[in-house]
Amino acid sequence: MSDPRHKPSLPDSPLPLLPFRGGVVFPNTVVTAPVGRKKSIELIQSLAPGDQLIVGLQRDPKTRDPSLADLLPVAVLARLRKAEQVRPGRLQVTLEGITRVALSDLVSTTPYWRASVHPPEKPDTSTDPTELRALTELLVEQLESAEPGTTKELKLRRGKTLRGPGQVADIVAASLGLPSDREARVLLALDPGQRLRLVHELVAEAKVMADVKQRISKEMRGELGRNQREMMLRHQLRAIQKELGEGENGDDLDALRERLEQAGLPEDAQATVDRELARLVRIGTAQAEHQVIRNYLELIADLPWSARAEVNEDLDAVAEKLDDDHYGLDEVKKRILEHLAVRKMTQSSKGAVLSLVGPPGVGKTSLGQSIADATGRPLVRVALGGIRDEAEIRGHRRTYVGALPGRILNALRRSGVRNPIVLLDEIDKLGQGWMGSPEAALLEVLDPEQNHSFTDNYLDLPFDLSEVFFITTANTMEGVAPPLRDRMEIIELQGYTVEEKRHIARRHLLPEVLENHGLGAASVTVTDNALESVITDYTREAGVRQLKRELTRVCRAITLEAARNSDKKISARIDAGDLHDYLGKTRFFSEAAERTSLPGVATGLAWTPTGGDVLFIETTRMPGNGRLEITGKLGDVMKESARAALSYVRSHAESLGVDPDVRENEDLHIHVPAGAIPKDGPSAGVTIFTALTSLLTGRRVRADTAMTGEVTLRGKVLPVGGIKSKILAAHRAGLTRVILPQRNGRDLDDLPEDVRSTMEFVLVSDMSEVLDAALIQTSAMPVLMQKAAGPAESGDNGEAMSA
Repeated sequence: MSDPRHKPSLPDSPLPLLPFRGGVVFPNTVVTAPVGRKKSIELIQSLAPGDQLIVGLQRDPKTRDPSLADLLPVAVLARLRKAEQVRPGRLQVTLEGITRVALSDLVSTTPYWRASVHPPEKPDTSTDPTELRALTELLVEQLESAEPGTTKELKLRRGKTLRGPGQVADIVAASLGLPSDREARVLLALDPGQRLRLVHELVAEAKVMADVKQRISKEMRGELGRNQREMMLRHQLRAIQKELGEGENGDDLDALRERLEQAGLPEDAQATVDRELARLVRIGTAQAEHQVIRNYLELIADLPWSARAEVNEDLDAVAEKLDDDHYGLDEVKKRILEHLAVRKMTQSSKGAVLSLVGPPGVGKTSLGQSIADATGRPLVRVALGGIRDEAEIRGHRRTYVGALPGRILNALRRSGVRNPIVLLDEIDKLGQGWMGSPEAALLEVLDPEQNHSFTDNYLDLPFDLSEVFFITTANTMEGVAPPLRDRMEIIELQGYTVEEKRHIARRHLLPEVLENHGLGAASVTVTDNALESVITDYTREAGVRQLKRELTRVCRAITLEAARNSDKKISARIDAGDLHDYLGKTRFFSEAAERTSLPGVATGLAWTPTGGDVLFIETTRMPGNGRLEITGKLGDVMKESARAALSYVRSHAESLGVDPDVRENEDLHIHVPAGAIPKDGPSAGVTIFTALTSLLTGRRVRADTAMTGEVTLRGKVLPVGGIKSKILAAHRAGLTRVILPQRNGRDLDDLPEDVRSTMEFVLVSDMSEVLDAALIQTSAMPVLMQKAAGPAESGDNGEAMSA
């Protein structure tokens, strides 16, 4: 430290200025402080140990780039002793105060602050020397009584280096650890007498505070246990770290408390939070329960108790978005718009839950995303496939180790608002294990009358789900429990026609695939014939997922060729004849003509969770003793339909032209190919009856005709379900004629126009009408003139209807 007996001289040129946000460097003292601002770091890095600088004090610590008006008029001329880096972007400097100076002007602010200074003006009043000595001695005595042992160095320095009472006041003020505002008052006191009196008052306050602390410490020492002392030490440690610049992020508990205050909690939740916060403060961080409580409070702070997304209720915009993203599905889009219109007109968040049911690849999930994009709500997807634990929906109780909230609350947590769109995907794939039924847990979630107070086991507080727009997806609703199905408004997506698939491929799939493979729309051209060939010859599905895979294969081959010939410009035109080079031989072709070329084979229609399908029923006869064999992995209902059909044939053998003794000397075998696939249901009754009659009469079934319907022992044809899916399957297979039950005629209105215009529909109510429409007339067998059973129930039976 320099000898203060020699009055320091002030430099004529401007000096670097280091603004302090808190704390003062007093003359004749050494201070270590953190430096973190970019300009301050550049300033320190430009100096060498021993260089001088000006240390000023900001009026407001929050000011990031202070001007001259933001600093106290009195600063301190200091000398840099040492600077070291404690972490990236953080320095720790040691400064030695020299003398007070007055700031004249801020010369520059880049790359750091530089200022010119002049000696501070002397005060008009002065204190008598005798009074100064008395004040000095009294101050030293007070300091010794307040902080025993602190005056030893002070007395030693008074005899060697200190020149006057003002320096004594500065050293005492620096040793008290005063707040920044108190230190600023001492710094601005230029008169030594005034400074001594001020420091005298501060020492007296410090002594009183020390006495109070000592008394409080004695009172609490007997009451505080180990955990409380640990908590106090940690608070003191954080305070020390903050002073050293190692904890500037602040107390994370205070940050959590502030988040909870801003969450807009209801009264019951606020009471729980207050109770848990009090427990968190009492419990030490070393205890396991501390982190459990902390996680619980963080969940409450993260949940959107009051935050809402701004919803766009413009139905025209929603309709436009749905049309842009999805081709066809007109009835589905209409149902969605009706649902949104009801919510808009009633201004109520309550309403039925939309359930999109259909085969894979028809656009169920993407419809949910389109609704979210059009309405401005965030979309959160919750995958339900394979869940067998009720706690996945309701969460675990906090008493268990590793407890977590359920997927519903986690979805709300991720969305950040209380009115998102939650897509519950694959709800028909829910399982049921020994840990409870997740379907039962969903009842409260999806019930508009109950979900305003949904209680998760982990949260253990009612949370309002009434503003959430729930959309579920499923391939079939057969496995869904009736109480859960009752809470949904089911919208069926039956699949696409060839024309619809071609438009989807042209507008959506092909541009996406070309972009993903680095191919431009101008460089690759796929003709309509090629698209139609991919749809009919290489795919046979209700959706378009496999169609996208096949287009990807084509583009992948083109990309490989382009990568090998990078010097050539990509230009490819794909026609139907070129597909063999990219996709190989065709996989699907019309089997109906080949299968029905012999008597005893009929073409039926079946429904599967992946869409409609064509089903062939084969029969044969052989010498035997009247035994009936049924194969093809059939369910009990389908086997009963086969027996009922055979009973009808035997009971009406004469009118059908069948030998009545056929069962006595021959065995019959009914087989449904694709034996590895389970098949069941009553709708194959008409097909089985037609195949048996064809076998026993020798009349072939028309190759262009498929059929469906349930048959009774009296020969009546009853209606069945899944008509649209079945007819679309027949259309994909190239069949042009379908025999349907009379009462299923109303289902034809759901068919696309291009299907109704290219297919012929025969509505029947009696098996005799089925035979007249399905079997080919031969010269060896007369046309049936009478019906096997009574008159038709209603309508103009047997009439072919072309919509």
